[in-house]
Amino acid sequence: MLGADVKKRLEMVDDFRALVCERTPLIDLRAPVEFAKGSFPTAVNLPLMDDRERELVGTMYKREGNKAAVELGHRLVSGSVKEERMRRWCSFVQQNPQACIFCWRGGQRSEIVQSWLYETYSLEVPRLEGGYKAFRNYLIAESLRLAAKKRIVVLGGRTGSGKTMLLEELEDSIDLEALAMHRGSAFGRYTSAQPPQIAFENALAYELITLDSRAFERVVVEDESRNIGQCYIPPEIFAIFQQAPVVIVRRSFEERVEIIYKEYVLFAQIDYGKALKRGEIKCDWHETMQHNFKRIKKRLGNERYTRLSRIFEEAWEYQRKSRDPSAHKGWIATLLKEYYDPMYDYQIEKKRQRVVFEGGVEDVLDYLREDSRRRV
Repeated sequence: MLGADVKKRLEMVDDFRALVCERTPLIDLRAPVEFAKGSFPTAVNLPLMDDRERELVGTMYKREGNKAAVELGHRLVSGSVKEERMRRWCSFVQQNPQACIFCWRGGQRSEIVQSWLYETYSLEVPRLEGGYKAFRNYLIAESLRLAAKKRIVVLGGRTGSGKTMLLEELEDSIDLEALAMHRGSAFGRYTSAQPPQIAFENALAYELITLDSRAFERVVVEDESRNIGQCYIPPEIFAIFQQAPVVIVRRSFEERVEIIYKEYVLFAQIDYGKALKRGEIKCDWHETMQHNFKRIKKRLGNERYTRLSRIFEEAWEYQRKSRDPSAHKGWIATLLKEYYDPMYDYQIEKKRQRVVFEGGVEDVLDYLREDSRRRV
């Protein structure tokens, strides 16, 4: 057992704001099944027990109590198994000297690992007080508090207006689509999977807290529906966004077609090709696009769906034979004119009273920058 003086040095961290602002590396000691439900942006999963071991210990706890469960855990994580996990923890801490460790409640699992690291490697690694649960509760409360405190501005514009590119020009913006790993439309999936809902919420909280630490009183977000793919903006925060002033960026139809063509065709085909080679996905770009069209079939209607599918397949066949993907601009233009533009125009009319400015790209940037300076 560790002496009292050593235990005193093996500190616990409860300054959660500092963890966020400093982007402190974290070791999540929970089992993979727990980590998969969602963790924190700076956390890696280096578990004390794997899923099977955790299940066995949990069963023992229910049947014979805590002492028996702890004894079983020590037997399961011993010998070469313990040594390998210790090496992984040690390697991460050596590469990230400021790292902290945590488990579900900051109790036995993190205390055991903290003690092992000190006893074996003389590493004094702090653990989160209250563990995952306390940090998660802090992030939930802070995200709600800051969303209500900040002056939110919503950036709108028709599909293909380059809203994400505009957000990148602003220091006080949050790219919700980047956090959700989804472009926010039926065609918006990336080759990589979306994060769990909890991880998305934690990432959003990190962004809000970071902007607050930099003394930004305004936050600019894109005009999104509540759902961004399978992730959704927390209801209380979404309600705040729904009351915020709206700034609309306008681009020519030709520019919008070109932006969508580059992002959803040229760049997407490259990404899908690389992901297929790495074995990360099973469907190529063409198959994924077919599936995406089917997802909006009801909203398109049979006649329009059939026509758009035909235009898409003709473009794909032309590309396959000529290696020229530019024919895809045809179905993009049709989809914008007949589906996305009417839908957006209908939605923006419902929030017309909230629109405070409309203009081209440079005009919108000038307005938003001036607006930021004016409110400081």
